[in-house]
Amino acid sequence: MTKANKVLFITQEITPYVPETEMSLTGRHLPQDIQERGREIRTFMPKWGNINERRNQLHEVIRLSGMNLIIDDTDHPLIIKVASIQSARMQVYFIDNDDYFQNRLQTTDENGVEYEDNDARTIFYARGVLETVKKLRWCPDIIHCHGWISALAPLYIKKAYKDEPSFRDTKVVFSVYEEDFKQPFHPDYPSKLLLKGVNKKDLTILKNPIDYTTLCKLAVEFSDGVIQQSQNVNPEILEYAKTIGKPVLEYQSPDTFADVCNNFYDLVAGEEQE
Repeated sequence: MTKANKVLFITQEITPYVPETEMSLTGRHLPQDIQERGREIRTFMPKWGNINERRNQLHEVIRLSGMNLIIDDTDHPLIIKVASIQSARMQVYFIDNDDYFQNRLQTTDENGVEYEDNDARTIFYARGVLETVKKLRWCPDIIHCHGWISALAPLYIKKAYKDEPSFRDTKVVFSVYEEDFKQPFHPDYPSKLLLKGVNKKDLTILKNPIDYTTLCKLAVEFSDGVIQQSQNVNPEILEYAKTIGKPVLEYQSPDTFADVCNNFYDLVAGEEQE
C-alpha cells in the first residue's frame, strides 16, 4: 500500500520555462514520472524574470494572490500564477513578486553578478509556497525540495507551520545539487528567518559565512530524507546528513532515478511507523 499518495515539489527550475539544466530537467520530468506512478502531485517554482508569460500562457490565480508577506519589516505582495505542461498533464504554480522575481533572473543578473537579496528571496519563496498550499487546502504526504531557493522550506514546515493541517503529517525530502551561489548571505540572515515557532536555537548551524553548504545543512537538519541529486556534491553535506541519522539516497542513474525515488518516498513516509 502506498504510504505517500500526495507529493508536493518545491522546485527552483523547470524546463521549458527556463533553459535546460540538470535541475530544470529534473523539475520537468520527476513530477510527471511520479504522477504516472499513481501519486497526486503539485509543483511550484519562482516566476523568474526570463519566463515569457505570454508564450507559456501563465495567468494569475486571483483567489490565491493578494497576501502580503513581511520580511525584514517590509510588506511584499504575494502573486500566484499558473500554467500547464499539456504533454505531462501537469500544472505548475509560480510564486511572483515585483521586488524579488519580476524582471530578475535566477541566482545572478545579466552580468553574472549575484543578487544582494538572494537571502531574502529564499524567505519569500518558501513562505509563499507554504501559504499558497494552505489556501489550496491540500495536504501533501511528501514535500520534495530542489535548489537553494527552496532550502528554508524544511525549517518552516517543521517549525513555523507544524500545526497547520496541510503540513501536520508531512515528511520532507531535500535534494542536494552541485554548489550554486558563491556569495555568502548577509550575517543578519538568521534574524530575518525568525517567525512564530522558529527561534535562534533552531538556527545554530547558520554560522558565518552563510554559504551554499551551510544553507544545505540547515535544509538537511529539518528534512526527513536527503537525496544526492548531482553526481558531484560537497561530501560535507552528505556526511552531515548521515551523522545526524537522515536516510540518504545516493546518486542514481537518470534512467532509474524515478523508480528509486518513488520507493524512497515510501521509505521516508514510513520512518515513524517502523
